[in-house]
Amino acid sequence: MTYDLVIRSRRAVLPDGERPAAVAVADGRIAEIGAYSAELPAASDLDLGSTALLPGLVDTHVHINEPGRTEWEGFATATAAAAAGGVTTLIDMPLNSLPPTVSAGALAVKRAAASGKLHVDVGFWGGAVPGNLPSLRPLHDAGVFGFKCFASDSGVPEFPPLDADQMRAAFHEIAAFGGLVIVHAEDPSALTTPADGGYAAFLASRPPSAERRAVEQVIRLAEETGVRAHILHLSAADCLDPLAKAQSDGLPITAETCPHYLTLTAAEASGPAYKCCPPIRDPLNRDALWEGLASGVISCVVSDHSPSTPDLKQGDFATAWGGISSLQLGLPAVWTAARARGHDLSAVVRWMAEAPAALAAVPGKGRITVGGDADLVAFDPDLPFTVDPARLRHRHPVTPYEGRTLTGTVRTTWLRGTPVNGTPSGRMLTRKETP
Repeated sequence: MTYDLVIRSRRAVLPDGERPAAVAVADGRIAEIGAYSAELPAASDLDLGSTALLPGLVDTHVHINEPGRTEWEGFATATAAAAAGGVTTLIDMPLNSLPPTVSAGALAVKRAAASGKLHVDVGFWGGAVPGNLPSLRPLHDAGVFGFKCFASDSGVPEFPPLDADQMRAAFHEIAAFGGLVIVHAEDPSALTTPADGGYAAFLASRPPSAERRAVEQVIRLAEETGVRAHILHLSAADCLDPLAKAQSDGLPITAETCPHYLTLTAAEASGPAYKCCPPIRDPLNRDALWEGLASGVISCVVSDHSPSTPDLKQGDFATAWGGISSLQLGLPAVWTAARARGHDLSAVVRWMAEAPAALAAVPGKGRITVGGDADLVAFDPDLPFTVDPARLRHRHPVTPYEGRTLTGTVRTTWLRGTPVNGTPSGRMLTRKETP
């Protein structure tokens, strides 16, 4: 047969490792993987040489905020930034949109808002909040990939946290239909009001003990209910030991961390662009998070892209919005740090593509395999660039990476074998039942 496209690379990152290969595409899917020099007739044959060929990244932690707070971010801008950063699939968080995605009706509103605007494929999380227990199963049946809840204040009044009894009830309900619960794990009893507007006071107000207590609560509830649970944006390395024990005991619990926790430190926090919750911590903590990734206790690296309007990122650390915009920069930021620590591109792909796709059970994503979607990225792992906010596709170019030199440049992103070129061609994804 004649394929639609063949892409050749001497550094193709495949499930069995990095090697020279030729990837043939037909009807939007990977039809064959052959040797680098294989005879594969195609309408278009592209040789990347030593530029790496990666699977499209999967980012399962993105706040798009549309509808309702589209001035913060929106589907068009967020998905364009994703494509520019090598992300071909993302899953949108149930907040900070209005309405939040806490009912099947709200999910329909969000899907309508996304229609015709997507540059990459997008799925949706549902939310578990006080009072919506009867809405969880209908949301599951409507195709959300799982349910987010907070142990502490979310920062927006329409998405309140669950107390201990409410969380237990939600875990039991979600376990009953085989769903996934994802948790912002900070214990509110360990959080305090910052003593002043500086970063040291903000950091002290959200200590590692807040994360550990909440993680231990999730572990207990996972053991009690059997629900599949996932810890979001792990910042405190103190949580690694209880997570490791829970995993070794066979509990279905996983964890993620984010590029900013792996690449930045508290000492660098020069302004509110660095503010996020939980916070960026010290270098020893950062080193321990890398060890957690290497050991597999932490399985995913995702952005927690949480933008706002620039005015909300002004002021001091006590009052500014807590969120970091990094959707476009996650791959080069993580690769820059990972290669310095001796990790290869296969590890980065595992953390940023394979594991997130497996977490959310998104079929056909996150790996270069025959039958999978031809979501691919040409990535030059040796080409440095300096972060210029004016070149970011996010709605607002506020980033703590401004002026930093990162190594690794996305050359081209393909969605189902077609280069992402500014015309929306992404699809809305729905959770599929798995055996």
